[in-house]
Amino acid sequence: MKQFAAGDLTRNTGDLFEAATLAPVAITKHRKARFVIMSMERFEALTSGRGSQVAVDVADMPEDLGTLLDEGLEDHFRGR
Repeated sequence: MKQFAAGDLTRNTGDLFEAATLAPVAITKHRKARFVIMSMERFEALTSGRGSQVAVDVADMPEDLGTLLDEGLEDHFRGR
């Protein structure tokens, strides 16, 4: 995620808005992310439930998909 220091907001407003049209942007204060700026379309998608992310219970996952998940996790933690 692109970051802008709070002190740069007035100097780089155009760059900030341009970056926020593409993806959320973090605003930092004392080098720590404190706020996020994003396009209104992105915000509405997140708050209206139209987002692409879905939460499901692992217990409801089909067995073949669970097996793939287990294999992927094993590969990840073994560094493959």
